[in-house]
Amino acid sequence: MARPIKLRKIEKIPAAPYFVPSEEGIEGVEVSVLLVEEIEAIRLKDLEGLEQAECAERMEVSRPTFQRILLSARKKIADSLINGMAIHIDGGNYTRYICNVMCDDCNTQWKESFENLQLIKEGKYACPTCGSIKIDCLKKCRGKFCNKNCWKHK
Repeated sequence: MARPIKLRKIEKIPAAPYFVPSEEGIEGVEVSVLLVEEIEAIRLKDLEGLEQAECAERMEVSRPTFQRILLSARKKIADSLINGMAIHIDGGNYTRYICNVMCDDCNTQWKESFENLQLIKEGKYACPTCGSIKIDCLKKCRGKFCNKNCWKHK
């Protein structure tokens, strides 16, 4: 059985989901889909000019994984530019925020995506070890995302 794909941390969602090489619009133009984590890799490496190790750290992936994401993005962009294809930015395995959490019943600690933690309020998310819904942020998570936007206070 294959290991599940780890979510990539994304800091910025692109403002425009489409880039079209024609004044006539997207009608009849072939479309290449660029994943959100691929555009984030391009933003970090090429726009911000960071080293790959720092980019990988900010996306919370390994350096080889970051390299694969970056190469895939650059290939799609080059193909679109050379062959006159539209680019649609959509999909992927990403999250805006990753929080460090702990189960108050069994003391299991893990990292979880903000999107999954939103399900706690609906009673649709529980500790992966004991099934408890008593989940809380770890103190070391404070000062990052949770400081202002904690899932518990939304």
